[in-house]
Amino acid sequence: MITAEMVKQLRERTGAGMMDCKKALTETNGDIEKAIEVLRERGLAAAAKKSGRIAAEGIVDAYIHGDGRIGVLVEVNIETDFAAKNEEFRKFVKDIAMQIAAAKPEYVSREEIPAEVIEKEKEILRAQAINEGKPEKVIDKIVEGRLEKYYKEVCLLEQPWIRDPDKTIKELLTEKIATIGENIRIRRFARFERGEGIEKKEENFAEEVMKQIGG
Repeated sequence: MITAEMVKQLRERTGAGMMDCKKALTETNGDIEKAIEVLRERGLAAAAKKSGRIAAEGIVDAYIHGDGRIGVLVEVNIETDFAAKNEEFRKFVKDIAMQIAAAKPEYVSREEIPAEVIEKEKEILRAQAINEGKPEKVIDKIVEGRLEKYYKEVCLLEQPWIRDPDKTIKELLTEKIATIGENIRIRRFARFERGEGIEKKEENFAEEVMKQIGG
């Protein structure tokens, strides 16, 4: 049986994504040393080492939803100008722009969220738990659990990928670093939505974006 602790240990030793670690452990019947070899063969373990290197080249790309209702600008960096022209890198950047259009993240990673925003969210989640009549002794644990869910909603790297919900954007990024062989960093983005802030009918933009790309 593959346990969460085994997956965690393999992630710590290789830096590979959670799903990749789980697959490697399943293939090797839980043998961590063999799983490390599998990940190295696929280049996923090496991706963790590359993630610390400086990436200052790259591109700024745009995605405009078909009828002009949503627009996204995103900057993704890579180590060399040569790699920035790589077709797979550019496709990855386009996928990230579409992800931002569909899933409406507010930050690239949880590290970008201001401390005061996190504290405010904790206050709201605590009040919710109290109003639900949860026992005081478990409220902190409930708040932490719901805060993790909040991170998955507002942080791009922690969101499920719209093309493959079993994979997070961070895991997709790790795969691209392994495939292309250079560090890649999603630096910043801006998302514009027509009529934003004006009361209007609620739309499911994730479904619309997926229809447009044929997903």
